[in-house]
Amino acid sequence: MGTQHTYRVIVRGTFDGLSEESRSRLLAEADEHGMSAMRFTEEGSLAYDRTLKHFSFRVIVVSDAEDGEEMAGAIAEDRVERALKEQGHGFGTLRSSVTDMDTMKINYKH
Repeated sequence: MGTQHTYRVIVRGTFDGLSEESRSRLLAEADEHGMSAMRFTEEGSLAYDRTLKHFSFRVIVVSDAEDGEEMAGAIAEDRVERALKEQGHGFGTLRSSVTDMDTMKINYKH
């Protein structure tokens, strides 16, 4: 196992084919999944609004640096897919954007 890097991944998608039960549950929990609830966690943090069209998941992935950002994105998308399926929510194609926190440069103001 090589050097481990921490990646912040935002996985975006569109709800698709939601059942009435799924739609009702999402609407009942919508206030808990707004902008203020967005956090990067290993299990993922789901955010959406009451239109139930688009969603995003914020996920932290720790993996080998040599596998790179593409692998971190694939791992995150797999986690999100599993989570949505377990909750019974239909969705379309997922896309992700990845930030390697170990290589990110921080500019401090003096």
